[in-house]
Formats: sequence, structure tokens, C-alpha cells
Amino acid sequence: MTEPTVAEATDRIYASLQADNAELDTHIASLKAAMAREGVKEAVFDPEKLAQNNRSGRKLMQAYFRQRGVKVGFEKG
Repeated sequence: MTEPTVAEATDRIYASLQADNAELDTHIASLKAAMAREGVKEAVFDPEKLAQNNRSGRKLMQAYFRQRGVKVGFEKG
């Protein structure tokens, strides 16, 4: 099994968020590893694909990911 890319790990996180955060911590760890391999400093998410696309939802996501060592940014709409 190959290691996921940042894009693949991000897609898995979107799916996890839609599935009531199923295996979210596992997908965050995969994203963190992919970011390290690819030299990416910040994971960028599309707010339209989030379960809670509002300011408080985005801030909660940033805080949760930050606790796990992943810096999160959002695409500009």
C-alpha cells in the first residue's frame, strides 16, 4: 500500500467530516505525514466541502488540527 498524497489525505478528511468524524485522527496523521514528505507547510481546505461552513466551524477545525500538529488554511471564495 502506498502512502497517500496531500490531496488524497485531504479528500479522506472531507469524507470523514461528512461521516460524523469517523477515523478523523487517523486521516489527520496521514495528512501530517504526507505534508512532511511533500514539504507542505499548511493544509488548505475548501470551505464549501466542510460540514460546518461558518466561522466558528472553521476556527474549531483549525484548533483541532493545530493540536495534532497540522496548520490549516482555507481557500478564498
